[in-house]
Amino acid sequence: MRTFGSLLVRGLIVGLFAGLLAGTFAYVMGEPRVDAAIAIEEANATAHSHDHGSGDEHAAGEEEAPLVSRSGQKAGLFLATGLSGVALGGIFAVGFTLLRRRLRTGNDAYAALGLAAAGFIGVVLVPFLKYPPNPPAVGDPETITRRTVTYLLTIVIGLLAVWAGVALSRWAARYGDVARLAGGVAGLVVTVVAAYLILPRINEVPDAFPATLLWQFRFASLGTQATLWLLLGFGYAATVARRPSEQKVSV
Repeated sequence: MRTFGSLLVRGLIVGLFAGLLAGTFAYVMGEPRVDAAIAIEEANATAHSHDHGSGDEHAAGEEEAPLVSRSGQKAGLFLATGLSGVALGGIFAVGFTLLRRRLRTGNDAYAALGLAAAGFIGVVLVPFLKYPPNPPAVGDPETITRRTVTYLLTIVIGLLAVWAGVALSRWAARYGDVARLAGGVAGLVVTVVAAYLILPRINEVPDAFPATLLWQFRFASLGTQATLWLLLGFGYAATVARRPSEQKVSV
């Protein structure tokens, strides 16, 4: 019989590997876009200093150097994604343990995949559609607190939207499978749309910033999260799937 400790350890291990592989995706697909965005930011700063004379140029030259170099940031990317994967894996294992009996399936692997899909939609997809991430050269430092609060709020709303979809789907199940699917989609979409209409609109992308680079960065960020959740879901499902010998019932 599996204990909570064993389920938690599985989540931590799977989360570590998922985080490292997601970091690999981010390194290959995201870091070149970050470098390009930083190059644009530095070019704009240099042009600005030239336009305003040597005084500003001297001040620009004395700008604070980053605490961590780009090479250090790229190396630290794997540490960050690995640790975040471990943390997410632990949270996922706790959620699986607490919600397993409420998930209407007798298959642990399906339950893990369903929980991962719900987590991706609520934690990643819903916030992404409202407030997609921006590269380093985009954004006003003075609004970072506001942007952080609204982003965290969209995560809460995303989880509530998933809950509303599940609740309405179960209520509509009495009318058939089609009604169950329609109810789940309606509960999710209505909650998200209502929240989007209430939440403030934040757009700090300069008109001159290349749109192609912007969306390449955003999709790389989404791909990183999708890789993390996909590997976490399938990896955890593989670890909790019961072997045929475990499914035998003595008579």
